[in-house]
Amino acid sequence: MSELSDLYQEVILDHSRKPHNFGALPGANRKAEGYNPLCGDQVTIFLDFENNKIRDIHFEGKGCAISKSSASVMTDIVKGKTKEEAAALFDKFRHLVTDAKPEELEETDKLAVFSGVSQFPTRVKCAILPWHTLRSALEDKHDKITTESL
Repeated sequence: MSELSDLYQEVILDHSRKPHNFGALPGANRKAEGYNPLCGDQVTIFLDFENNKIRDIHFEGKGCAISKSSASVMTDIVKGKTKEEAAALFDKFRHLVTDAKPEELEETDKLAVFSGVSQFPTRVKCAILPWHTLRSALEDKHDKITTESL
């Protein structure tokens, strides 16, 4: 499992250094902001959401490698999904970073790279902040999300 853990760490670092879908999204019709005061993570999610589908998604922000890479991976996998599909992925991710067992994971699952986060409880909020912020954007809420209320 050590080689797999090393690979997962490298994927997280790569997404942190070169995040996908990073930057404002011109024409976004939904936007939400999130903040993790414990780590200093800040994220803004921009959505082009139409006909119950995430047509495009981008993010801006700063923070630790886990938070930034979580946002990057999230934007890759929810693009093109319906609100319900994105909600199911949110639930899967939350379970993964809080209490998933290694045998529950598929190595080909893009979210599996975050499976080790559950071993570091203070990092769970870093990983899940972008997902909560996405949920807020999908619900078209305008209050800033903070990990203190999660």
